[in-house]
Order: sequence, then structure tokens, then C-alpha cells
Amino acid sequence: MDTKREQCLKILKKYWGYSQFRPLQYEIIESVLEKRDTLALLPTGGGKSITYQVPALFNEGLCIVVTPLIALMKDQVEKLKQKQIKAVAVYSGLSWEEINIALDNCLYGDYKFLYCSPERLGTDIFRSRIQQMKVNLIAVDEAHCISMWGYDFRPSYLKIAQLRELLPNVNVLALTATATPEVAEDIMISLRFKEKNILQKSFERKNIVYVVRETEDKKSQLVKIFQSIKGSGIVYVRNRNKTAEIADFLKKNNLSADFYHAGLSITDRDLKQEAWQRNRTRIMVATNAFGMGIDKPDVRAVVHFDLPDSLESYYQEAGRAGRDEQKAYAVLLYNKNDRLSVEKRIESNFPDIKTIKNIYNALGNYLQIPYGGGKYMAYDFDLYDFAATYRLNLQTAYSSLKILEQQGYIELTDELNNPSKIHFLVGRDDLYKFQVANIAFDGFIKLLLRSYEGLFTSYVNISEETLAKRANISIDDVYKYINKLKTAGIINYIPRKTNPVIIYTEERLEDKALYIGYEQYMQRKKIYTDKIEAMLHYAESNLHCRSEIILHYFGEKNTVRCGQCDICLRRNELDMSKYEFDLIVDELKKILHGQPTSLESIIEQLKSRYPSEKVIRLVRWLLDNGKIIHHDDNTLSWRHTAS
Repeated sequence: MDTKREQCLKILKKYWGYSQFRPLQYEIIESVLEKRDTLALLPTGGGKSITYQVPALFNEGLCIVVTPLIALMKDQVEKLKQKQIKAVAVYSGLSWEEINIALDNCLYGDYKFLYCSPERLGTDIFRSRIQQMKVNLIAVDEAHCISMWGYDFRPSYLKIAQLRELLPNVNVLALTATATPEVAEDIMISLRFKEKNILQKSFERKNIVYVVRETEDKKSQLVKIFQSIKGSGIVYVRNRNKTAEIADFLKKNNLSADFYHAGLSITDRDLKQEAWQRNRTRIMVATNAFGMGIDKPDVRAVVHFDLPDSLESYYQEAGRAGRDEQKAYAVLLYNKNDRLSVEKRIESNFPDIKTIKNIYNALGNYLQIPYGGGKYMAYDFDLYDFAATYRLNLQTAYSSLKILEQQGYIELTDELNNPSKIHFLVGRDDLYKFQVANIAFDGFIKLLLRSYEGLFTSYVNISEETLAKRANISIDDVYKYINKLKTAGIINYIPRKTNPVIIYTEERLEDKALYIGYEQYMQRKKIYTDKIEAMLHYAESNLHCRSEIILHYFGEKNTVRCGQCDICLRRNELDMSKYEFDLIVDELKKILHGQPTSLESIIEQLKSRYPSEKVIRLVRWLLDNGKIIHHDDNTLSWRHTAS
């Protein structure tokens, strides 16, 4: 074993407790340590963070991690701190002083990880400080966001290339769980890779059984699923109201369930998530706000009640099942109404350009931003209040904001959960003098110093509730102490904040200067429509293995049937190989695409090559699965609209 690998394994063991790397992890780490630009494609739950954290700890200096997911960023920082690894996060929604202190700590405080959101990269404070730091790696998480062909394109990701100008000798590790070949190529070009270098683990999840259940009664089908599959599960739905409605239905059918969405308070969400993590709640019915950063290994079923927008998002959410490598199920509930719903969704997701401009103007008025102002400023934002204030359709408002984001005018963050923070403005000596002169504050100051570390060097998260319990006083009294200390200039205090944030990446423009490129708008619409069609193909196909459809979508060739999805189980009854099945189907297509033909004629045409009983079995199977149409005159034809 080479010394480099030994050292990496020691780091892995010391901080994560593992004695071996997962498949492909070390190959990625080795590529990074060789200073090669690297694109790593690892499926959800494949241990992506290890691939930049280990080499960053191996080398001297700091690793910059770019990610758009604030909740995930904060979760990673917290986990690193628990391992006694110095890490900090910088994102929109923090005060200038918080960002300033965080960057200073990276410069002078022996920090190993600086997590940042992409829109921060273009700011003057970031650009000036970054050149003074000893950076050993730039890690780009959710790298598909840099590609216009990706399912979550974010123009702010294009600014990452500017880091390469500021740090020309630092290599890049780009990470994603979902990238088609086209997106992978785009990532490497946009991040200015010195050479193409993709390390990829197959998208195949052999332990996941993919199933589509076509049903008019989705709720009853859901109950049947969780009555037959033991263990914990997630049910994904598209809107908040449905989460509570379906959770209630499951409970009425004696199944342990709860609901989760971004409209709940932070406290409620934390309590619900913990109950599910600890198996006190079995099934979580949720919007896609649930699951990011959750690594519960024993999820036995992920059910999609509604059709997702893309195979990328479906694969990522379904991949939260079976991370312990034991058998698990990914079930999509589908009926013909879903096709009508997604066709309407295409229109609602792409309002006309005049509507988008009107919403841009309404946003500027709502946030009280003057024309020519607002650039790089962050504003707390309540989408529901905004829509109500201007009597806007909620989906239209949200879709317009996302298009403005894709055009590079604004950034709309996920909801922040920023706890209250405190930072001492005076040194220890001056604080002691204040305590002696103001004895009434002495006990509370000592409580702060006992409860939290690092108060003199950076902003530290605090809990007013915890302080109240420890001091045996009311929360109101805690606020009084804190505000008096702030007024006296002893501390700076930033209260808790939970709203999403809007960042203006360009100054507010007048209507005539706001340009929404029609070609780009139509191109985005086509990309979205193509992704919807790929998702519909997956849902409606009753000929091809579900796993193979996913693998082909992500560019994998020479795949084999999984043998366990609903399609494969039905095909297994035919007792023929994939090769033989495909050959006979191709022959049948040629015969039946021409004109309606009788079964006798089909058998006659194929009898020299295939046994008649096999042809009959396959024709019956294709009839049962809607691929062949039976006419009144006992002739058969291929269904042209079927996939």
C-alpha cells in the first residue's frame, strides 16, 4: 500500500471512523491529490463530501466548497466542527460584519473549509480576501447547476470560473449525483478544466426495486404499499396542503405518519425530522423540502404520489431509499390525469415575458429598491406575502422569479434557518472591568462564556431558550440582558431569522432596460419540456426495464435488465432472454407497423426463426401491456402512440 493511500485511510479512520473507502472514493481523492481537475459522478448517498474533505485535510491550506444549498452547507459545517475540524460558511443573509469575520478567520485562523454560496463569489470583499488565502482545492458541489442543460441551472455558478483566474494554480473537483453526458461535458467546459477527466460510478442501484403503479385511487394504493413493505418510508407530493391530507389518511388506516413542508416553523420541522430519524414516526409525507442532507440508511420505500419534473430529481429523491445497501423500493403512483397535469405545469412554469417583467417591477417596489440600486444586496423575502400584496398567482410569481434568476438578475435562496448569534466586541480585560462595574450583568455574562466557545473571535450561534433554562429565568429576561449588553457596546446580537432571501445580482433596472432573451427563454422551456417527456416515458413505458430507462437517460450503454422492477417481473413470466425478447419484438414491430395482421399470419412469417408458442406468449404479453391493439376483425396492429 502506498504512503499516500495509508495517510488518507488514517484521516478517514480518525475523523469518520471508517477503515475503507467506498467504491470510487479513493480514485477521486487520488486524482485530486495529483492536482488534476476532476468531475466526479456519484449517486445520492455515495459519499461525495469525503472526496474533497479527505484531500483537503491531507494538504496544507484551505478548501473552498461552493454549494447553493444553505441548509446542507450549514449541516456540513456543524458536522466538521463536531470532529474538531475548523470550518465556516459564508452565504447571502449574513451581515457584512459576519462575513468579514468569517473571511478573516479563514485568512488567519487555521481554518480548513470555507463553504460559500455561488452568488458570494462575485463580491469585492470575497475576491480581495480569497487571493490572500492559501487555498488547496476548489470543490464545486451540485455541479450540474453550472449547465444550462442541467435540471437546476443557476447563472451564479458561472462565476466559479472567476475563481480560477484568482487562483490559477488550484485544481477543481466538481461533484454531482445527476448529470447526462451533455451536462457532464458542459460542466468541464464551464469550469475550464485543463483536461477532460470524469470519474463515474454507475447510476445503477441494484438494491432498489423500481416500480410504477398505475391507479385511479392513489391513496388506497399507498396504504397497500406500506402494509406490504415494512420499515420507514418517504412519500413525496407536490404541494403543502396535500402533505397533511395524506398523512392524516395514512394515520386513519393505522399507519404511523407525519407531514413536512417548508411552511412549518423551524422547531416543528426539527421535531418531525428527529421523530422520523429515530423511527418514532414511520412514514414522512413531504414536499421536496424534505430529504436534503438526511442520511437515514434504512429507508425501505420512497413513494412519489405526484410526477416529478425530471428523471434527475426523481432519481435523486428515490435514491434516499436503501442507503444501507439492503433491498428497498422506489414507487411512482401514476394515472392518465398526471399527463394533463404536467402539460399544464409547463405553461404555468413559463409565464409570458410581459408577466415576468411586471413581477420584476413588483418585486423592486415590494423590497423598496430604487432604480440603479440593490446590487449584491440581500433582502428577506416572503413569497406568500409578496403574492398576496400584488394579487399574484403563487405559481406564476415563483416561476417568474426563477426565470429572472436564470437570466442572471436575482438569486432566490432556499429558506434560511439562522439561529440567533452573539459576538463580543470587547476583549477579556475590558469585559472583566464591565462585569466589576455592572454586577447585575456578571452572572449572565458568565453563563454566556460557560455555554459557548469562540465568542471573542467570531459570531456564535446561541439559543435564548437554552439560556433561559440554564439561568432559570424567562426568555423575556434573556432578551433584556442581551439587548442591554448590545446597547452598552459589549456584544453585537443578530436575532434569529428564517425567511428566504432575494439577492440582486444586478442593480434594479427600469422596464425598458430589463432584457428577457426570447431565444434563451424558449430554449429553457424546451429543455424543461424534454425533461418532462423523459419522465412521462418512464411512467408510461411498459416494455423496457425501469432501471435501464434511467441508466440510458444518464448515458450508460451495455446495460442489463434489473430483473426485479415491475416490467422485468412481468417479462420474467415469458421465460425468454432479453436478447430473444428484443429480437422478436423488433420483428413484430416491422410486421404490425405496416397494416393490421392476423395472429396466424404473424406466426407463419416468424415460424422459421422462432418457436410458435414463444411468439404467441409474447403477443399476448404485448396485448396485456397495451403495445398491440386487437381489432374487431381479429387483426392486430402496433400502438403508434405508445413508447
